[in-house]
Amino acid sequence: MSSDRKPKPSELGYAMPAEWARHAATWLSWPHNLETWPGCFDLVEPTMVEVVRTLVAEELVHINVLDADHRAHVHALLDELVPVERVRTHICATNDAWIRDHGAIFVTHADRHELAAIDFEYNAWGGKYPPFDRDREVARFMAAALGVARFEPGIVLEGGSIDVNGAGALLTTEQCLLNSNRNPGFDRAAIEAELCSAFGVAQIIWLGEGIEGDDTDGHIDDLARFVAADTVVTVVERNRDDPNFVRLQMNRDRLSKVRIADRPLNVIELPMPDPVFNQSQRLPASYANFYVANGLVLMPAFDCNQDKEAAHVLAACFPERRVVAIDCRGLVAGLGALHCLTQQVPHVV
Repeated sequence: MSSDRKPKPSELGYAMPAEWARHAATWLSWPHNLETWPGCFDLVEPTMVEVVRTLVAEELVHINVLDADHRAHVHALLDELVPVERVRTHICATNDAWIRDHGAIFVTHADRHELAAIDFEYNAWGGKYPPFDRDREVARFMAAALGVARFEPGIVLEGGSIDVNGAGALLTTEQCLLNSNRNPGFDRAAIEAELCSAFGVAQIIWLGEGIEGDDTDGHIDDLARFVAADTVVTVVERNRDDPNFVRLQMNRDRLSKVRIADRPLNVIELPMPDPVFNQSQRLPASYANFYVANGLVLMPAFDCNQDKEAAHVLAACFPERRVVAIDCRGLVAGLGALHCLTQQVPHVV
């Protein structure tokens, strides 16, 4: 190893735990950008208050705020609903609220019981939403606030584009990670090498395209998620006339051919909700955008019949956790939902 080459996380023994591994906390960037939620921002903050109120029953919540005035505003929203000792607010100005994509991604070292942060480059999903200068600094801030080591792989990657099982496998999509608007010049082999070295995985499972209305170029957290080391849930569309039908069936077919540890991957189907629109815009509503926390699963709900079915599927996947449905019709107008707005901080002894 050359003296000027910095070691990768996996080379030092770090790996990303599964989302269901115990958390020390959940981290949020509080929504404030009115342009992100055109005509719907009045629905966003009450939903976020409900998210925090639910989470603090099980774990600490960190919240990035713009400044002292914004901190006072957020605390006023949470007053009398959330115990103050269960929330930590940080003055860390952001351009937007999607911390899953702009924040640090945390890895752990099992032998040394250490936490570290990975700070990927961030370009607002291929340069779609400038400015994003503040968001690029959030991962650095989070690492410093926790006093943990920080790795800089030097490639563009958003947390919503990957999902791990904590046992050596990672899910992602070709539409996103092989898109020339992220890392031009990187082919599949180069991207796989970066994923393995950053997250401590050995198997990359590639799906194809994302759902209708997804401006992230096909993030995996709207498509398929690990719910156990050998099991994924994947969304399927039953309406053959829906634009999502073919692409989701193709992803389902790919998963049916995957083997994990020399056994077929267990694939469980999640329904898609009825289409959700803001004015005439199709929104990326998906039950796969759930968030697994200590003792609970936060599931996006969309006021349709499939809400109950999706909750039943997830309850069977996580029998020791409560499934809490959160109405996300307002949140998804910003083209994301619960998983996009949260980032777990793993617990280390």
